[in-house]
Amino acid sequence: MLIHDDIYSWEGWGRKLRLGSGSCRLRIYDLKKTGAKGLAHLRPIIIVVSDVPESKMSVKGCSSHVATCVTREFNIDPHRMLWVEYYPAKTYGAEGKHFIPEKYDNVEFVWHDDKAIHPKWRPLNPQMQNVLKELMKGT
Repeated sequence: MLIHDDIYSWEGWGRKLRLGSGSCRLRIYDLKKTGAKGLAHLRPIIIVVSDVPESKMSVKGCSSHVATCVTREFNIDPHRMLWVEYYPAKTYGAEGKHFIPEKYDNVEFVWHDDKAIHPKWRPLNPQMQNVLKELMKGT
């Protein structure tokens, strides 16, 4: 079940300089609230972040900082969540001749004192990608 879908803005660092500040589309799904009976998920919270054109920073460039802010602000246990960066399909070039397919990256962090560090990007496994596509329909 979708529990949050909005533009999320994060503060950077450096006080007035606000280095690394930006915004992204943030979707939070809670698989415990789907009402379906059956297998319990080890990571029932799925967080999907996507870049937005008006942001000065990409999510990938600040992934550790954004993950730290989101888990703190939404009171999410980082060990019970799946963090996904979603890049929609797009075309570019003269007359849109070139195509980049959509991409789902699972980002795993090391958590130290409630801070995300050392992000590692991997393609999201196909089964979870299918679940996520179903959840994202209509959003």
